[in-house]
Amino acid sequence: MPNANSRVIAEPVVDWPHIPETIKLGYTHGIAVDSQDRIFVFNMSEHAIVVLDPEGNYLFSWGEEFARGAHGMHLYRDANGEECLLLTDIERHLVAKYTLDGRELLTFAAPPPSDAYDRPEKFVPTDVHAAPNGDVYVVDGYGQYYVHRYDSQGNWLQSWGGRGSGDGQMQEPHGLWIDTRGTEPSLYVADRRNQRFQRYTLDGKLLHTYNGDYLLPCDLVSDGQYFYIPDLNSRITIADLDFQVLGHFGEQPKHWQDKRWPDIPESEWTADTFVSPHSMCLDRQGHLLVVEWVPRGRITKWKWRLAD
Repeated sequence: MPNANSRVIAEPVVDWPHIPETIKLGYTHGIAVDSQDRIFVFNMSEHAIVVLDPEGNYLFSWGEEFARGAHGMHLYRDANGEECLLLTDIERHLVAKYTLDGRELLTFAAPPPSDAYDRPEKFVPTDVHAAPNGDVYVVDGYGQYYVHRYDSQGNWLQSWGGRGSGDGQMQEPHGLWIDTRGTEPSLYVADRRNQRFQRYTLDGKLLHTYNGDYLLPCDLVSDGQYFYIPDLNSRITIADLDFQVLGHFGEQPKHWQDKRWPDIPESEWTADTFVSPHSMCLDRQGHLLVVEWVPRGRITKWKWRLAD
């Protein structure tokens, strides 16, 4: 295991990906990899889902209906064993389930009316994840700051959270991830504006809060050995499974402190730094794939290691 003095060494893969000039991306918000190692990129454009092969070559695209609202994405196998996508739309206030080739299977509507949700437009879901039993969890990161749980058929089951900085409260819960490694799965929330992570049971009991060297943590993924955290303030963080930060890479404070941010001209981008990392995943070779919240979209691929 790395020691407390370890540091992250990361190197971008050059000349990657290869997307035709005719495919114009918008804000790149989500990324995932399927069992064939194809890469799915969720972005705000008429080509909202762009599919690449493992070498980064363009294969096909779909999803014009998500052009204005594309945000969170989760790729998983459903109860039928089929790989599917769960997608959140912050413009249309919904979550939807799709086949990998673009056929809609199901929509998840706003939670039932309540004091927090007196109208459906208050539901602005930013991320989504499926549990082993098929239940679907949604974070309302741009709305009322709750976690919502649905069954596999889209029926609402429960909610927890709400605006605040106390235990179990949230300020812009932007991303989530379900850990299935233990005897009981648990759910992690990237509590972005509180600059922390919270861990819950799948029925909403708070287990732990993790504070640390985080600026605006958007999301998290894990390979069972480390947590990988895209931080909107121009860096990626790698932490151990106790959320002890091992290091950052790609950090560029001048970008996120620039009044033009995130619309930094491409002429000012550098290959080894970020503008605004929003989501990430790992491919089967262990590369880190990162998408950024920039108007024209950005997708990068990284090799990394720990050096003592």
